[in-house]
Amino acid sequence: MEVTYADKPWLKHYDQGVPPTVEIPSQTILEMLDESARKYPDHPAINFKGKALTYREYKEQTDAIASALVAGGFKKGDRAVIYMANTPQFVISYFGIMKAGGIVIATNPLYTERELEHQLADCGAETVFVMSRYYPLLKRVQQNGRTQVKRIIVANIKEYFPTTLKILFTLLREKKGGDNVKAGPGDMSFADFLALGRRSPQAKVTVAIEDMAMLQYTGGTTGLAKGAIGLHKNLSANVAMLQKWLEWEEAKEGFVGAIPFFHSYGMITTMILSATMAATLYIIPDPRDQKDLLSTIDKYRPTLFPGVPAMYIAINNNPDVAAGKYDVTSIRACISGSAPLLLETKRRFEELTGGKLVEGFGMTETFVATHCNPINGENREGSIGLPLPDVECRIVDSIEGEKELPVGAVGELLIKGPTVMKGYWNMPTETANSLRDGWLYSGDIARMDEDGYFYIEDRKKDMIIAGGYNVYPREIEEVLMAHPAVMEAAVAGVPDPKRGETVKAWIVKKPGDPTTEAEIVEWSKTQLAKYKYPRLIEFRDELPKTTVGKVLKRDLVKEYKAALAEKESAS
Repeated sequence: MEVTYADKPWLKHYDQGVPPTVEIPSQTILEMLDESARKYPDHPAINFKGKALTYREYKEQTDAIASALVAGGFKKGDRAVIYMANTPQFVISYFGIMKAGGIVIATNPLYTERELEHQLADCGAETVFVMSRYYPLLKRVQQNGRTQVKRIIVANIKEYFPTTLKILFTLLREKKGGDNVKAGPGDMSFADFLALGRRSPQAKVTVAIEDMAMLQYTGGTTGLAKGAIGLHKNLSANVAMLQKWLEWEEAKEGFVGAIPFFHSYGMITTMILSATMAATLYIIPDPRDQKDLLSTIDKYRPTLFPGVPAMYIAINNNPDVAAGKYDVTSIRACISGSAPLLLETKRRFEELTGGKLVEGFGMTETFVATHCNPINGENREGSIGLPLPDVECRIVDSIEGEKELPVGAVGELLIKGPTVMKGYWNMPTETANSLRDGWLYSGDIARMDEDGYFYIEDRKKDMIIAGGYNVYPREIEEVLMAHPAVMEAAVAGVPDPKRGETVKAWIVKKPGDPTTEAEIVEWSKTQLAKYKYPRLIEFRDELPKTTVGKVLKRDLVKEYKAALAEKESAS
């Protein structure tokens, strides 16, 4: 399909200096990292709790991981999973796997045993890099025999702490947090694996721009997580686009690394982008830890802060920031993603920092950003911004997906560009449905105004965004249906003052079953990640349905909102 808009109106609203197209690098992100190390060997690449790792050390350690993998029989195209929170070991493992010619799968450390098993079995990985606190769960999955996991490397969070903090952590917190677990027989510690790599012949693997780089899993409305196939060129292209969108100086910037790196947003806009700019990455393991986040900003003065609205709201409402205990004025630019950015959040954060906070948009399937409001130009309320250089967009009818709609009309957003995925791993039907004639059918309902600013009108099918995390109702419904008390279940997002949205389930129980709402919630916690399980349960005699039997979830949400409004007005 050809683009039939007369032109690309968004180009007129680009910031000065942002080109309509960028030269897609012939280098992989691995070569970009090594180039940063060659040019700035002594510049701090990573700062973790006050301990710095230089670019020379960064390169050497990623090389060592690659060498250890190859020495152990790891081959080009093999898959390896990273099962960690934000830590130096995550970043080093990521680049090390790719330097060995491997395909990275970064998995959510909040996953339950059931969720982790599905992802490991689907990707067929034999190698897993895991944090010690998650090691016992991984071993249970390995021992059930339904995955191909053979090689496990266990990292302890304290390994990269400064000496004093390491001692205090060992004495006071290590055992309590489950971080004192050691690698068992047949497995290896991260430190020992690194040492093995330093003793081994250097890995000599050729990695090309067209090679597969990663599988990034995204929730599916069918209830199955889908692995989006990312090529090295996808990552290099998005880096090039983002570099042109931002104003920056090589080896002069500092990134706040608080977004989870297992998520494509944090992985690309923070972890990868910082390495390609020879910037310093300030790693925050737990984004909810306001003291760690704010003290890092106050002490080290980072300049760029990719994040989600919940992070900015927390800073806006932090009394210590208001009282001047923390200085956040070093922050110069922030791209907010994952959830709608409210105008008041933007205004307040910009008042506190003196920097710019703009909303952007991207998908796992586009690795990652496709739209962003201008850093210096006009930011339109409710808009995800303008397509980035080399991104083409169309709005088509949401039924057949063939008829292009005029400016201002609401329909499905289609995206084409050099960052769009190759397809879904081992899912040809899903791939054919999502990729047609080079266009990615996003599933998001959107519109474009006359100036080329885009607006998301409705989210991808029934997806819920709870606290910045994507939650897919179908998966939760399938889990609930496995409970012996449940006859029918419907799940949707409802308003929540803290999380933006939270998960609610409407359930029809089997006749005479005594199970309570609280018991369903507690059981759900054992089956689903913390951000997924339903916080609210409502038992009903029946669920409202269409004539063909489809549950009318919007009616359920409407009823909930009406009851909530009535309760608030009565109080």
